[in-house]
Parts: sequence; structure tokens; C-alpha cells
Amino acid sequence: MDDTGRLEILIIGGYGTFGSRLVELLVDEARLHVIVAGRSLGKAQALCDELAAAATLMPYALDRDGDMGKALAELRPDILVDATGPFQAYGSDPYRLVRQCIAHGVNYLDFSDGSAFARDIRVFDAEARAARVFVLSAASSSPALSAAVVRELARGMASVEHVESGIAPSPFAGIGLNVIRAIASYAGKPVRRMLGGQLESGYGLTESRRMTICPPCHLPLGSRRFVLVDVPDLELLPEVIPGLKSAWFGAGTAPQIYLGLLMAMAWLTRLKLLPGLSAFAGLFHSVANRLTWGERRGGMFVKVSGRDTEGGAVIRSWHLIAEGDTGPSVPAMAIDAIIRKCLTGHRPETGARAATEALSLADFERGFAIKNIITGIREHSEKSDPLYRRILGTAWDQLPGQIQDLHTVETSRTFSGAAQVNRGRSLISRIVGALYRFPGEGSEVPVHVLLERREDGELWQRNFAGRVFRSWQREGRGRSEYLIDERFGPVSVGLALVTKEGRLEYIVRRWRFLGLPMPMFMAPGGRTFEFVQDGRFRFHVEISHPWFGLIVRYHGWLEHA
Repeated sequence: MDDTGRLEILIIGGYGTFGSRLVELLVDEARLHVIVAGRSLGKAQALCDELAAAATLMPYALDRDGDMGKALAELRPDILVDATGPFQAYGSDPYRLVRQCIAHGVNYLDFSDGSAFARDIRVFDAEARAARVFVLSAASSSPALSAAVVRELARGMASVEHVESGIAPSPFAGIGLNVIRAIASYAGKPVRRMLGGQLESGYGLTESRRMTICPPCHLPLGSRRFVLVDVPDLELLPEVIPGLKSAWFGAGTAPQIYLGLLMAMAWLTRLKLLPGLSAFAGLFHSVANRLTWGERRGGMFVKVSGRDTEGGAVIRSWHLIAEGDTGPSVPAMAIDAIIRKCLTGHRPETGARAATEALSLADFERGFAIKNIITGIREHSEKSDPLYRRILGTAWDQLPGQIQDLHTVETSRTFSGAAQVNRGRSLISRIVGALYRFPGEGSEVPVHVLLERREDGELWQRNFAGRVFRSWQREGRGRSEYLIDERFGPVSVGLALVTKEGRLEYIVRRWRFLGLPMPMFMAPGGRTFEFVQDGRFRFHVEISHPWFGLIVRYHGWLEHA
């Protein structure tokens, strides 16, 4: 940092997948001079021209494998960021750039996702301290962010025994070639990870787990399968969490048919029917960026389990959802936060190490806010809690008291009120309405609702002027995790509970007929929500079908009988 308080940042790979996202995060800070470097001066110039910046941006042609000593002597940056990779393929001299930075008194940060590279950078600790520079590796989603989340989740816990984490990129966000090369390098090959309290070998992309990412009160990301990937967390978290018994990190790439192809080829490598997948990296990259269908959203989760101070089991999870194509900005937020801390005089301690303990979760809040990224924490609830409270988690407390009251079913509750009812006009709508005994059309129709708690959920019985129909609600499982699973006869729907401006909305995310999963383009829908007006609980329920139109709509009010 010079006498004016400006920092000179050299980003190698500055126009790449993650380097460009870092530049985008930094451009609003006038005290930064950011050198966007890479082999192509034209690409670096294009990125600088594209961004409206308060920071000073400068394109620069630079080959990481060239004469870096000369470049560092000429540019004299305060911090160098290596955003190239793949770090698993840096050859026989992987720390060449690190040594050059130490020799020239330049602080160093990187995006490394290679566990061996991030672990072994500590051998330069004494040299970095002597040169009075910091050298931080893996300043990215893993482990800088994931470890910060683990520390936040572990607050108040006596011990953390298991950590499980994963990233689910949007299929539209674009996967860089170096990311694919890194994955291909270890697919089907041994990956060191903690299991049963010991470091053991798993096999990349051949072990899988299913997870739903769902911050409380927000629309969940569709349930995905995650496969084991090699990230620094696997070896570094056991070093900073005493007593950790297992650590697992996965990638939930979409569409999942593409992930299935990668898993199959990884198994061929594991069985030694293929020598490896590195030769296919270019093909995988091309396919990944053409198979773009599904939700335009990505996410991340971290789940910990352990014991409280009284020895009881504790399970907590942190969920992140990135709408649109903002997901690739998340790995850049750790370096953005470190640079901004340097501007305020809170630079990292000198020495060389992984960035496992460099940041707190609060340090990421600025990045999440400007990219409109949603996060939230869930804690495993006891089955004794009411159904809706279990699903909503911490969002339960955001609901108006009248809505909480209706959904607090300990044994049984009865409510009465009135509703206006509208019925669909098509033949199919009338047949479906008759089969399900939906109420007839009318205004000020008297309504009586019985909510009865059963062992595995709640029975909802609705009586509209003597016309009774029932549904059964329970907590979703498997692919319907964090959803309300509501069954009407042969049809069951998975409903996401979303709170918005004091309303509780129900959004269809899955549906089945006779127990068989059905495509969403055929799903029943319609706007359904609960709210409070004039101190009274009110409801709006609409059941429709994309082919047959409105089946039934009723809205009105209820009070405790």
C-alpha cells in the first residue's frame, strides 16, 4: 500500500471464469489499482473496457509460465492473485510463483481447489515471515468460506464430529476449462478424506449423496445428487477441528444426466478400464456448456453434526442460493474480502498457509448482498415440534401470530369462517371437482376446518357448507426434503413454504400420481397463500391445471372455533 492508501492488485487469469468475477467485485473501490493479466492482452482489454469502474483497471499481457520475476519487478504489486489453475497440474515445480512472490516481497493469494497444493504451501511459512508477506492458498469457497461457515454453525457446540458440504452450480453459469481439467485429473482416483477419525482414500466422483439446498422461507433448489470431489477441506478441516470424525465435500453438477456420465466414466477409471479422464477434459467442457437446461440458480450447503454441552446430538446446516448466474462470484468473495480488510489495515498475519481461518462468515456479507445471494441456517428439529415449524425453521418466527396459531397443531384444532368459492367451467374441471368433493360455487359459504395431528403428519378436513374433502400433510423425505408433502387421494404434491411480505406462500415443486413421479409441466398449480388482514387469518387457495384451467378457487377467513 502506497502513501495514498492505494493497493496495487495483480490478478493472473484476470479475465477467466473466477478472475473476472473477482475484478467485478473490486471495481467499486477507488483505492485499488487492478492489473488484469493473462496471455491475451485483447481479452484483458475487453474486460477492462466492459466494466464501469471506480478502481483503476489496467490490462497486461502476462504468461504465468514466463519470466514472472521480471514482471513482478516491473509492476511491483502489493498483492498477486493466482486465478489460473488447474492447481493439480502445476507440474514438478508447483510453487514457482509463490517463491517469486516471496523473493520480491509481494503478498500472495490464490483460488486453489487442490488439497495437496493448499496443504503443502505451509513449507514456505518461514520464508514468508522473513519477507514480511502473507501467502494464503485456497482463498475460495473451499475452505475459506466453508470453514467460516463451520465455525459459525459450531457456536455453542461442545464438539463437531461430522462435516458435509457441497456446491451445486447453475447449468447456465458456465464452467471454466481449468475447472474441468482439475476434476478430470482425480476422477476415479484416490482422494484423501477423513472417515471414522482417520484419513482414508475415497475415489473421486464415485461416491455420492443426495441433498436439498433450502434456506429457511425461500424456494429450494431442486434436490440433487452430489459426488465426492477433491477439495482442501478434506484434509485441512481435521487440522482445525479437534475430534472431527468425517469430512465429505461434493459437487452437484446439473443437469444430473451429465453428472451421471461423469460418474460412469470415473468408475471405469476406478476399475482400471480407463487410464484416466484428463484426455477427455476438452470434451467434457464442451458438453457441460451445451447441456444448459434446468433451473437458472445455483447453491452451496454446509452441514455439521456433533454434541452440545450436555452430550445431546446437534445437527445444523447452512444453505446458500445464488439466483441467475451469480454463483461463480461466490468463490471470488473470499479474496475480495481479504483485499478490503487490507484497505482497512487488517491484513492477514505474515506467513504461508491455507486460508482456512482467514475470514469469518460476516466478512462475506457484503459480497452476498451486492450479488443478491440468499443464505440461511437450519437446525434439526425434534419430531415433537409442529409440522410447519419443522419445515420453516428459523423463518417460523417471521410469520404473523395468527398464521403461527393456525399451524401450531399439538393434538387437534378446529377453525370456522366463511369463503367465496369459484369453480372451473371445463368438463374435466367439473369431473375432478366432483371426484374430490370440492365445494360448490358461492359467496359467504360457511367453512369449518379440522386439523388433527397424527404420528406422521397432519390430517386436514375442510367442510364447506356440508361438503367435506380431506388431505394428508407430512414432512417431505428424500427428493422432497424441506417440502410439505400433501396427498389428495392418488395425487400428492411437494409444496415449498415461502414467506414473503408477511404472507406464507405454497409453491408446487414436485408431484406424484399413484406414487409415480410426474413431469412438472403437467403439475397442478395455482396461487395459494395465507396472510393476515384486519387482525384476522385469511387464505387464498387455487387449484388449476395447465391443460384444463381452473378447477377450484376459494378465499376467505378463519377463526379459532
